[in-house]
Amino acid sequence: MRALLSFILFAMCLAGPAHAADQAATGARVADVAAIHAVVEQFKAAIIAHDGKTLGSLFLQDHNSWLSVADEAAWAQVKARNPKARKVFPSTWKSFAEFVQTSNKPIEERFYNVRIDTNGAVASVWFDFDFLEDGKVTNRGSESWQMVRAEDGWKISSMLFSMGD
Repeated sequence: MRALLSFILFAMCLAGPAHAADQAATGARVADVAAIHAVVEQFKAAIIAHDGKTLGSLFLQDHNSWLSVADEAAWAQVKARNPKARKVFPSTWKSFAEFVQTSNKPIEERFYNVRIDTNGAVASVWFDFDFLEDGKVTNRGSESWQMVRAEDGWKISSMLFSMGD
């Protein structure tokens, strides 16, 4: 009986630090998700404000991984007009930031079903979106960001989104 109690006490001593570590990791993950969500909100606000500088600051400055992919319906329409059209279109965050800065019309990107997954060093953000120009939806689809936790906080390292209607 004494051996069994000793074993149980020993097992509880081992489990205590592991539980504390899990709680600390969960707390850090919650803080990271909140910080990433703040980047999402800054992104949306910068578009509405036509603030290309703030928008650009949310990206890793030395990366340009930006791809848009036409969904099947959109691609069929484009192919009908231009048989040589590509389904995947590369671009850059710099081009988008310039578009945001110089657009003469009100613009906005609305996000739905935002999902964030992170381990504290890297993160993935996925959401459905509508992009509006002058109050009219000009694109809708799904978008994903790959993010990294840089020295100065969370930054978008790459972006991929679908083009559809």
